[in-house]
Amino acid sequence: MNLESKEKISSHAKKDIEELEYKINRFYDGKIPDERFRAFRLTRGVYGQRQPGVQMIRIKIPYGKLNGEQLIRIADISDEFTNGILHATTRQNIQIHYIKLDDSPQIWTKLEEVGITLRESCGNTVRNVTGSAMAGIDPDEPFDISPYAETAFQYFLRNAVCQDMGRKVKTAFSSSEKDSAFAYIHDFGFIPMVQSENGVEQRGFKVLLGGGLGAQSIIAKTAYEFLPEDKLIPFMEASLRVFDRYGEREKRHKARMKYLLEGNRSLGLEKFLELVGQEMAGLPYESYPIDLTIVPETKVPEVKKVPEVVITNDAKYQEWRKTNVFEQKQKGFYGIHFKPQLGNISSDSARKLVASIEGFVADDIRVTVNQGFLLRYAREGALPYLFSRLDEIGLAETGFGSIVDITACPGTDTCNLGVTNSTSISVELEKMVRSEFPHLIGDSNINIKISGCMNSCGQHMIANIGFHGSSIKHGDYIVPALQVVIGGGVDLSGKGFIADKVIKLPTKRIPGAVRILLDDYEANSNGAEYFNDYYQRQGKIYFYDLLKPLGDLSTLSPTDYIDWGQSDKYIPEIGVGECAGVSYDMVSTIVGDAEERLQFAGDGLASESFSDSIYNSYSAMVIGAKALLLSKDVACNTHGKIIADFNEHYYKTGEFKLEEDFETLVLQINKNKPTEDFARTYFRVAEDFINQLHKVRSSQVEENSELEGKLVVDKFYKG
Repeated sequence: MNLESKEKISSHAKKDIEELEYKINRFYDGKIPDERFRAFRLTRGVYGQRQPGVQMIRIKIPYGKLNGEQLIRIADISDEFTNGILHATTRQNIQIHYIKLDDSPQIWTKLEEVGITLRESCGNTVRNVTGSAMAGIDPDEPFDISPYAETAFQYFLRNAVCQDMGRKVKTAFSSSEKDSAFAYIHDFGFIPMVQSENGVEQRGFKVLLGGGLGAQSIIAKTAYEFLPEDKLIPFMEASLRVFDRYGEREKRHKARMKYLLEGNRSLGLEKFLELVGQEMAGLPYESYPIDLTIVPETKVPEVKKVPEVVITNDAKYQEWRKTNVFEQKQKGFYGIHFKPQLGNISSDSARKLVASIEGFVADDIRVTVNQGFLLRYAREGALPYLFSRLDEIGLAETGFGSIVDITACPGTDTCNLGVTNSTSISVELEKMVRSEFPHLIGDSNINIKISGCMNSCGQHMIANIGFHGSSIKHGDYIVPALQVVIGGGVDLSGKGFIADKVIKLPTKRIPGAVRILLDDYEANSNGAEYFNDYYQRQGKIYFYDLLKPLGDLSTLSPTDYIDWGQSDKYIPEIGVGECAGVSYDMVSTIVGDAEERLQFAGDGLASESFSDSIYNSYSAMVIGAKALLLSKDVACNTHGKIIADFNEHYYKTGEFKLEEDFETLVLQINKNKPTEDFARTYFRVAEDFINQLHKVRSSQVEENSELEGKLVVDKFYKG
């Protein structure tokens, strides 16, 4: 990192980047085990790819907001360090692939110079805070959610409460009750609402909690019909504390917030909210007013002479106006959507885009949740010019948000977990629908989404027609397949649905399946009947029977054994995914984690970050207790169980001396305000605990030397 770059970035970011560089070198020197290093780099946005020796960098774009300088910087980085392709995701991130690990600190530095971070874009953290791309210009919104999303992003970035959770947490702010950000499938989902009391308007949010996709998709529960805006941050922080303490850590597939609210061993919503209430006493803020100026006011482009253009394809222009352009709530201004195929935009196209639109739209580009982009504040007189320039770049394809705007994750192109190719089949389906069903291009009420595996990065479970990667064994061979799901998405009233799994079909038969579904819908639906209403009316078995002939394996042809985009017979090659974080290996390593948290607690005292200090002191004690429990083969799947089990196996037996039981000691955190006095007292408690931990651990090793390097990952701890 050169000195000039250092001067342009914050001290926090500088420390992050230096730490990444330091740990990369220690990893290369063999001082940090692979899985330990993986956990670290993930929370710094560095994600392993399917291809060995290269990484994917996930660039965090809160609620999708970019300016032209930032987009150009990402394009320049892609040119300098990789293949010149920028990939927009359904989480409003931008990803670049095939990065060398050594280059990641330099990439991060270049991003921080223009106000972009990689911190916590991956790993068991609060991930990128998403929001409706139309926020601020949505004709249906009660108010602009952008300042609220920005506040949540800034508040939880580097926050001690969310640095080592059992799993990731995803947050979405929709701009209206139409739920265009899919709040209903997030851990935290927020819908803006307005109430009037005594003639005074009060802003707030409908709060949805515990939604999620993946192998078991669950619709979020309504925690509050109306939560005042100043309670937003306290509620999120208290909820994260409850999730951190009671969330599953051993079984990663059960470690999301949704399982705390639903399932045989769940807390349930009522108990969860009760625990949230108990945490409020220990929060730094009972009320957290939102600074509505935290997001600078959009500078509206001045009126200027528009270059004359000749529209050579008026039909395409008119269709583009119909499907990709809408009038904002600010009368006389228009939003323009565009969608690069598969969410991929070349670095050259990105630079040409910024140059073409400068002065004709606001310097505020939003990444959308369906892998597209939104330009804002175009004047009507500039629309022909903007269409012409976008068309020259290849970014004026019609049908944004419609049936031909197919969402697809990278699948087997780059992802370790990909089962089948989701990109090539997406391109094929778009071609087929444009060719055979052109009249449906303007129908945004049918959406197709594809994921390469069941994890739903392509959001297939909220598609009207969705697919996820799978396979079918047939004799001695494996046939690449896609699971067909139907009936997901958000209806016209904003109600969210999860799709049903209907049938599994060979991938090469999927275009035929879509053709059958659309032909049947057109032939048998009631006029303008919403596709999902048609699906519900006919029922799942109807559609299973409709598609069943395509599942007849006795009629397979040689090409059916070859996946889309491939030339050889299909061979399943599924690696180890990194979406769920990683596991730890030895008791001694976990003790080291406890020591690190104690150090962070001390750093918090020094910087007067008392709330962070307190939470790190808490974490140091719980992690230390976990290490000692694992040394006795006591399984540790939640913080709550660790606290209870430590009382039974160490405090009550007298093996670990404490002035009071461990639960009372450690849970002072939710009974005291985070004052300086309490932070210092609690730190001393944690310090004494860690010191005694070392003595107890040394005694254990003296009695049995085999305990020193005891492995615990395989049997006892996987989170």
